[in-house]
Amino acid sequence: DDSFATFFGETSSRRYVPRAVMVDLEQTVIDEVRTGTYQQLFHPEQLITGKEDAANNYARGHYSVGKDKTDIVLDCIR
Repeated sequence: DDSFATFFGETSSRRYVPRAVMVDLEQTVIDEVRTGTYQQLFHPEQLITGKEDAANNYARGHYSVGKDKTDIVLDCIR
């Protein structure tokens, strides 16, 4: 069934990992994934954080504090 491969990739050690990218400008949110129960499930390159949050303001996140993360996120998605 190919639908499984749509959402999960197989590693060289025959382990399945989700095809997911976790992005948040507030580092503490992603740190919960890095140190939590599922820390072994995600590759560190799939967890992208900023140094400062956007204070729940889209324009601030898109045009200011998050602007430098755009290329990193797009490369990770590819």
